[in-house]
Amino acid sequence: MRHVIALDVGGTGMKAALVGAPHGSAPSAGPPPTLLHQVRRATSRERGPDAVVESILDFAAELRAYGERRFGEPPAAVGVAVPGIVDAEQGTAVYAANLGWRDVPLRALLSERLDGVPVALGHDVRTGGLAEGRIGAGQGADRFLFVPLGTGIAGAIGIGGTVEAGAHGFAGEIGHIVVRPGGAPCPCRQRGCLERYASASAVSEAWAAASGDPEADAADCAKAVESGDSRAQEVWQGAVDALADGLVTALTLLDPRILIIGGGLAEAGETLFTPLRAAVQRRVTFQKLPSIVPAALGDTAGCLGAGLLAWDLLTTTPTTPEVTT
Repeated sequence: MRHVIALDVGGTGMKAALVGAPHGSAPSAGPPPTLLHQVRRATSRERGPDAVVESILDFAAELRAYGERRFGEPPAAVGVAVPGIVDAEQGTAVYAANLGWRDVPLRALLSERLDGVPVALGHDVRTGGLAEGRIGAGQGADRFLFVPLGTGIAGAIGIGGTVEAGAHGFAGEIGHIVVRPGGAPCPCRQRGCLERYASASAVSEAWAAASGDPEADAADCAKAVESGDSRAQEVWQGAVDALADGLVTALTLLDPRILIIGGGLAEAGETLFTPLRAAVQRRVTFQKLPSIVPAALGDTAGCLGAGLLAWDLLTTTPTTPEVTT
């Protein structure tokens, strides 16, 4: 059976799958690709960046061997999603603070380890956004913005079934829109960035301080909001207001049809979405209000997106310029 390898590399763990295409063809929209085999593995980042790369290569080789035994043929391609700064065109993992690597030619290394199998490399958030746009919450939308609220905040700009990377691979970094000028310092060296107020880690930090419990996190804050705790409601509304400010800036620039919110904070459900929709609506003037919906694929989005990258690679046919005489 024809299949591809999908790898989603995170800060501490990797999710992987062997992915078949529905009806034997490469999926560009419609039903999701078929997950034939799924497995997880640690990244081994505690042993340093070289060990992380070796873990990825070993993991891919094991998946290739399993696919050959189980399905009678090697994978047709590999799709890999990684965090940090990614040069997808060159196949290079440029930088990832949480993995400690710089300028890793991951596409070439994987292709060499897997005997020349073609490899597609993508940014983790954009890859997850690709899956959400094609087969998840944004399916059928010609324009969408996917925003996962996790340790930080990033975004994936979906246009016509693809995700825009930008001229230099930085498109979608809405977590670094300044929403509170002169506010909290951000590792990016600005002050008042959106992710310093509305990420899951920012809410956790604010609620730990407000509650006096250093172990408290964003999920605890959401539960306290639901129980009517006024301190939690103040922390939560502060995050919602900052998020709405950033999102209105983004939708003013991008005019998405659907705004998809994922990540840890989205797990709070309507505790987040009801006040967020209201806060965005209060802020729009001439802008067209998009549908604001929760992500549908959860933590499988990155792996499914990596599978889509691999199938896309197989369906990309170089065009030959027409020769005229």
